[in-house]
Amino acid sequence: MAQKATTGLKLEVRAKPGTTGARKTRAAGRIPGVLYGHGQPPVAVAVDAKALGEVLQGSRKANILDISFDGTKDTAIIRTLQRDPVTRRVVSIDLQRVSRTEIISATLPIVTVGTPRGVREMGGVLDMITRTIDVSGPADSMPDAIRVDVNELGIHEHVSAKDLVMPPGLSLRTAPETTIVAVEPSKTEREAEADLTQATPEAVAPVEGATEATPEAGASAQ
Repeated sequence: MAQKATTGLKLEVRAKPGTTGARKTRAAGRIPGVLYGHGQPPVAVAVDAKALGEVLQGSRKANILDISFDGTKDTAIIRTLQRDPVTRRVVSIDLQRVSRTEIISATLPIVTVGTPRGVREMGGVLDMITRTIDVSGPADSMPDAIRVDVNELGIHEHVSAKDLVMPPGLSLRTAPETTIVAVEPSKTEREAEADLTQATPEAVAPVEGATEATPEAGASAQ
């Protein structure tokens, strides 16, 4: 798997942490955050909003970053992002120090590849049931996403987490039986199936205590 070039991000130490300091940081066009990890005390930091936006456009949270702050250099990943619920702009960021070969845990998005046979030929619908999975592996080997080929899926067929092809070095942490994607009949077909089931006459159960009539001995056939 080809590795992307490591992205760089310059951090500044925030002199005034806390809610008031965070507001002033945002007003100045920077994003407040915290840098932690490797047994060192958490550091209140700030990053230029535009620079962070460029990083997020070019990579996922799991990608390792070269960071520099207060005259030092290190490597880290973006562990969490908080966004404004209305504007969706990033309002804070948490970064975790990691080495390039350190084993880390990450949550990666699922990306489907192809069009299922059940959709192409049978009018079915692809249902994305689980959109992310949890994995572990070397920090510098984390992909942007886990891809799953759905071309051969028919109606009522699915892919479980255990069926995903993990890149070298990565281990699955999500429960193996977790359903990722499935192909189901369309709503119209489901309604038609339900109508057909309801229209099918049910077998009449025998009445308790009833016996089958038999001709009496010596009676003549009618």
